[in-house]
Amino acid sequence: MSAGLQRRHALSIFRAALAAADPAGAVTRHLRRLDLARFRDVYVLGAGKAGVSMAQAAERVLGHRIAAGFVNVKDGDVMRGRTALRRIELNESGHPVPDARGTFGAERIAEIAARAGRRDLVVWLVSGGASALLPFPAAPVTLEEKQAATRLLLASGADIHEINTLRKHISRIKGGQLARMAAPAAVEALLLSDVIGDDPGVIGSGPTAPDASTFADALAVLDRYAIRERVPAAVRERAVSAFGR
Repeated sequence: MSAGLQRRHALSIFRAALAAADPAGAVTRHLRRLDLARFRDVYVLGAGKAGVSMAQAAERVLGHRIAAGFVNVKDGDVMRGRTALRRIELNESGHPVPDARGTFGAERIAEIAARAGRRDLVVWLVSGGASALLPFPAAPVTLEEKQAATRLLLASGADIHEINTLRKHISRIKGGQLARMAAPAAVEALLLSDVIGDDPGVIGSGPTAPDASTFADALAVLDRYAIRERVPAAVRERAVSAFGR
């Protein structure tokens, strides 16, 4: 095989890989296969750094079937994407450290999910960065305390599996809790993974996936990096008290 032919083959493979990983294309292909006749209303929710293109694709396919939509996206992505959506609201939020805009969006997402009924469908769009973009602290943990814990974990060298283990256990929406809010509606989760192993429970801290981790696992992460006594007291005490139960 000539060098020129090898380059053409390599370029063809590269382009095919890009097409397969394109967020809008993946969402479009999947949603077009759904039997929407089974559902009354469709709600589109999500979070992530590819949220703009995923939401655009969802609105193109679902159109007037969307009763409400809300997606938390990374700060600045709406302007860069020159986005004009009619049925899905895009909410710019902080990343990698969560902020109040993300909390506002997470609360709206929870409200919309809870609105869905037995004959409805919730489409959940997730991509990289979703966990940071979806802060909904569980009492008594505050947003500021969650921010402090996130900064400590990021500085410690913890990997995304470890970071999300703690995030799930100080959240009201992660670790399968969004799916619980949406019940009895059907939930279709479209996950664009940047996590090694593609574990649905780790991608975005798994808002619609069963949580195999425990509060003991969350404490073990803090101990592994010797930061148990450095995280805010409310974070530590929530994990300790829940583990003690």
